[in-house]
Amino acid sequence: QVQLVESGGGLVQAGGSLRLSCAASGLTFNVYSMGWFRQAPGKEREFVAAISWSGVNTKYADSVKGRFTISRDNAGNTAYLQMKSLKSEDTAVYYCAANIRATTSSDSSEYNNWGQGTQVTVSS
Repeated sequence: QVQLVESGGGLVQAGGSLRLSCAASGLTFNVYSMGWFRQAPGKEREFVAAISWSGVNTKYADSVKGRFTISRDNAGNTAYLQMKSLKSEDTAVYYCAANIRATTSSDSSEYNNWGQGTQVTVSS
């Protein structure tokens, strides 16, 4: 059974940093691309970042470029999202997802498996 478990969310002041983790089990982690998405109250889920299975290729939403960094540890079956210079508009539930395709997709429909999410709240 595939499981993706996010952690690292919390309350942080604007300008602060957080690092989210996504621990994967029940899948061959190093053949999946991984993505992070977020959903704010009253809004649709949106793409944040994605990373290829090798970690060589990454993709970011324009709203987080230069502030967020996606990475992965294939030996540890974990993906990460380092978030810096956080803004109040970054407040959302953050989800990690796994994509069997060998692409860094921003399309949520291409992701096969999803975690339950972790809340990130940025106070201004």
